[in-house]
Amino acid sequence: MAMRWRMPSTLSTAREPERAQLQLTADELAAVGGVRRATLDRLMRAGLVEEIAPQSGRFSAAAAARLRRMQRLRVDLGVNLAGAAIIVDLVERLERMTGPSKERQ
Repeated sequence: MAMRWRMPSTLSTAREPERAQLQLTADELAAVGGVRRATLDRLMRAGLVEEIAPQSGRFSAAAAARLRRMQRLRVDLGVNLAGAAIIVDLVERLERMTGPSKERQ
């Protein structure tokens, strides 16, 4: 059975001085990322997906984007999740070094 993504109904935000930061639970992150909760737990133990704070059980929107990128590499190109994490790390480093491509245009 194909897994369909639905927006979790319990998404919450925590106010920061300048902007709201989306926070997700592990179950919400797994649903958004298109992985099983057991897979997410494995990725967390391996340090490939990190919580906002240790043992908080909360994840940022950036963690969700990272997991979605990893999953896309796995599904579209057949890269295993550890390899996908390395690729995502390198892409994120390049983006930090060069800035978003929108700014260069």
